[in-house]
Amino acid sequence: MGSTPQPRRGNTRQRIQDVALGLFAEQGYEKTSLREIAEKLDVTKAALYYHFKTKEDILVSIFEDLNRPVEELIAWGETQPRTLETKTELLHRYSNAMADAAPLFRFMQENQATVRDLSIGDTIKHRVLGLVDLIKEPDAPLTDQVRCFSALFTLHAGMLALRDVEGDPEEKRKAALEVAVELVTRAHDPETPR
Repeated sequence: MGSTPQPRRGNTRQRIQDVALGLFAEQGYEKTSLREIAEKLDVTKAALYYHFKTKEDILVSIFEDLNRPVEELIAWGETQPRTLETKTELLHRYSNAMADAAPLFRFMQENQATVRDLSIGDTIKHRVLGLVDLIKEPDAPLTDQVRCFSALFTLHAGMLALRDVEGDPEEKRKAALEVAVELVTRAHDPETPR
């Protein structure tokens, strides 16, 4: 028969990630120690080391777990025709992936220098550029390239900048998505009326 999954290990790993991300967001990545993470989890430092050797290992694992859907989205987009429907679907799926990874996106926004210095900084940049390449035409004029970059940043801003704006988070996400789709639609078909 097949091997049975080990839910305990996965649960412990997930708990470590959740507690660490909470502490990183609360007091900053640099000011959080592995000892504090272990104490908050009520485990020994050795038990924590079984799963992760460093804080960066924890952060990279969180990013990789939450980034997997985006990497799959890019792979899917690369197999699709460059239609407006495909581009719109990419924006919808990316918006959903961002909503699922909201705590990580908030951490990244509040700790940009740290993220840039860690190995995940290059991965994030590569991911954003990969998405932009899928939603812009290869020979797009500069203004349309700016529209496509702006569409992704609109989705990010919708999650981060609108956080302090009154209203339902899902409604804010949908509003940002609507604006992102408008930008990409305009870039895809410059003859579309404004």
